Amino acid sequence: MKLWHRYSGIILPVLAVAALTLWPVITGKPANRESAFTILKAVALASSLNILLGYTGYVSFGHIVFYGFGGYVGIYLLTEQGWSLWMSILAGGVASGILAYLLGSAILRLRGAYFALATIGINEAMKAFISNFDLFGGPTGITLNFSVYKTYGGAAQALQTSFYIGAGLALLALLMSYFVRTSKFGLSLLAIRENEDAAEVMGIVAPRAKTWAYVLSAIVPGMIGVLFFFKNGNVEPHDAFPLHASIELLVMVMLGGQGTVLGPILGAFAYQGMRGYL
Repeated sequence: MKLWHRYSGIILPVLAVAALTLWPVITGKPANRESAFTILKAVALASSLNILLGYTGYVSFGHIVFYGFGGYVGIYLLTEQGWSLWMSILAGGVASGILAYLLGSAILRLRGAYFALATIGINEAMKAFISNFDLFGGPTGITLNFSVYKTYGGAAQALQTSFYIGAGLALLALLMSYFVRTSKFGLSLLAIRENEDAAEVMGIVAPRAKTWAYVLSAIVPGMIGVLFFFKNGNVEPHDAFPLHASIELLVMVMLGGQGTVLGPILGAFAYQGMRGYL
């Protein structure tokens, strides 16, 4: 009973991810696997955004920039440098974390609407930069050579592998969200959300805390980006930095309940379910 009370905040989210992972395995239908992958991707991205939006109260309209940037870095290393998928995914997460640190050190001194507007500008600026960056293929992006999939048992097996890695990344995002939420660091973020000035008076270095929350919220999206574009076989600026995707993530987090571990899962299920049905 004590164990349940201690970890009740993470048990239900983990069970939800496990059930979603087992659903296509039990049914054996590729269509269900693709639907489950889409929801797992949404869960991972929304849970990551929740670390910033839910715990600090800062609204980011450009969070998808980490998904796109990490995806580009990982796919480039996979195709042009011959890195393995695992190392490319890790590199995508690290690259997005570094980008978040650099950006956060500058723009997280802004508050409210000023921060939100800055994140929109960053997303559009990154899209324009990548579209003119020849190393990443410019406006045509990067296309995987079909031979890349041979290392992973062919294209069909690569889809199956991508699904299980996606489930693992969704679980990673949930665990990060939970441990941040229940840590001393998480309490400082919640204090900033409630009253940033009062939090600073109590000794919290708000810019530093917000920057590290930004970094943590960027890592999993970068990894998911690599996995998704590996699964799709190509990456282009338009697909990597869609502004509407950032807005969808905000809707998922707020729909399910921001500031909770379970909320982004409920929001992702509800939003993707309605989207698929409609």
